[in-house]
Amino acid sequence: MKRRGRFVVLEGLDGAGTTTQAARLARALRRGGHRVVLTREPSAGPVGVLLRQALSSRGRQGGNATLSDATLALLFAADRLDHVASTVEPGLAAGAVVISDRYVLSSFAYQGRVLERAWVEALNSQAPAPDLTLFLEVRPKVAAVRRHLRGGPAERFDDARTQRAVARAYKAVVSRHARAHHIKRLDGELGVEDVASHVHAAVQAHLVRGLARPARRVR
Repeated sequence: MKRRGRFVVLEGLDGAGTTTQAARLARALRRGGHRVVLTREPSAGPVGVLLRQALSSRGRQGGNATLSDATLALLFAADRLDHVASTVEPGLAAGAVVISDRYVLSSFAYQGRVLERAWVEALNSQAPAPDLTLFLEVRPKVAAVRRHLRGGPAERFDDARTQRAVARAYKAVVSRHARAHHIKRLDGELGVEDVASHVHAAVQAHLVRGLARPARRVR
């Protein structure tokens, strides 16, 4: 019986380094002989492409109306289910380590801060919990500096006030879902190499523990 893979998610504020660290983790695991699927949310699927357009400043030019928070929450949930079916589950069934740059907790923090929490959670109730979530803790002011240095077009949630609110929401979300989403908090303000080392060590420890578990049946 093929051993089922492991689902690892990186979460944090915009500017926390989730994209950089997800890519570094994927390279490190591949060098170690692991099969890896590196993915992200919003996904590369049709709903994910629409979401990226809506979140970018380009998606709001030319008189286009800004999508409401409720509409975004629905789109994120739809994209997530498509992402799980098209990418995450096939990767896990093939025995890969699936690494996602963002997942359910992003919806809980970003949309859940302004919408009814129970409704946002219900929208995402069919999304399977990760085997491990790494939350990169970064203060909003540090994340803002990183976004500025990164450059590129501004996105919907990039303003300082919103990011401070998201940071507060993430704090509550991480506490509320720590057990269900197997959350490990890491200092994201360290240097890139140091953060990468801690991320890799946390995942390696998780994978070693996972070897002692019986393989789950792949349907």
